[in-house]
Amino acid sequence: MSLFVEHIELEQQFDQKSTEFQIKILERSGFSEETCVSPSLTHLPIKKSYKTSINEAETVIFSVVKELLNKNNIPSKAIDILITNSSLFSPTPSLNAMVINKFKMRSNVMSFNLSGMGCSAGIVSVSLARDLLRVHRNSLALIVSTEMLNMNWYAGKNRSMLLTNCLFKLGGAAILMSSRDQDKKKAKYVLQHMVRTNIATDDQSYSCVFQETDDEGETGVSISKNIASVAGQALKTNMAHLGPKVLPITQQIRYLLSLFLQKMKISRNGRLYIPDFRKAFEHFCIHPGGRAVILAIEKSLKLKKEDVEASKMTLYRFGNTSSSSVWYELSYVEAKGRMRRGDRVWQIAFGSGFKCNSAVWKCVCNIEADKTNAWSDRIHVYPVDVPETMKLL
Repeated sequence: MSLFVEHIELEQQFDQKSTEFQIKILERSGFSEETCVSPSLTHLPIKKSYKTSINEAETVIFSVVKELLNKNNIPSKAIDILITNSSLFSPTPSLNAMVINKFKMRSNVMSFNLSGMGCSAGIVSVSLARDLLRVHRNSLALIVSTEMLNMNWYAGKNRSMLLTNCLFKLGGAAILMSSRDQDKKKAKYVLQHMVRTNIATDDQSYSCVFQETDDEGETGVSISKNIASVAGQALKTNMAHLGPKVLPITQQIRYLLSLFLQKMKISRNGRLYIPDFRKAFEHFCIHPGGRAVILAIEKSLKLKKEDVEASKMTLYRFGNTSSSSVWYELSYVEAKGRMRRGDRVWQIAFGSGFKCNSAVWKCVCNIEADKTNAWSDRIHVYPVDVPETMKLL
């Protein structure tokens, strides 16, 4: 991160106020020195081009797909469904076609390329894969989630757009989902529930994360000051649909009773009872969109520090890697040796639009330490205490 700050200072694209603002955000971000950016963004002047974005895509996507296929001893031609997602970088040919060409997949592979769906696109991809696997039995689906940073670099003065330079980091994940009988004994998790919430009908929600051009002609993604309240509204709606599917009946009754008393205006404190989701899940993977997002959900759901440890440590080590973040969190839980047969995991992801998506997984085996885990080289030093601010100058 210090290297990144140095380049912001030396890069002549920014005026003094814009430079100071970005450094201030980074100091309070909760990131460590291990977070990664595209190599092109470490050049002076910064290289922002289509070619460097393609190189970035190939570096991330090819590495995660190759590792996953090799780890599971699966030939590329065995893939029946391929889903890639990258919100802001959508080249022609698509990222999907790039994977098919590199790994020489079958000509009849069902391929889908998702864009513009923000950080929740990874869960959207899981939802799409689930539906396709239900229709196409005895099939194998490969999901690739990532985000390209290079073409999204913003060199203007709009602070709401400068945020994206600071918050997003390089990363990616590849996931296999199967409806083949032969994979039942190999599976680590079973997808139990999927709840997708989209509140784009509300203009404020629709525009709170928005790609646009500023007054000086610079294109970037603006993040509204209202994003916290919008995310809270989306999460509340999502929880209302998810709760009846996962919560014990006693928790549901307490919630409904609280809702009734509040509507009748006879509640003692006027507060709505928040169900204890810790009775439904052993593990929580909350999208690490930022320190404030994690703390807000921790408070609203009345979670304990260990419940949000995976989210905080993922933010600290890897930063916000967009749609792949929830998979880094799941890997953290596994690397810590905390995942056991029967445990339930709640993945929560937010995205532009505005969306809040939930995926509920149940572990179907005892997961042992894995040297290919993204955390395997450093898991022994985590968790760490993350200071409120870090001086970078």
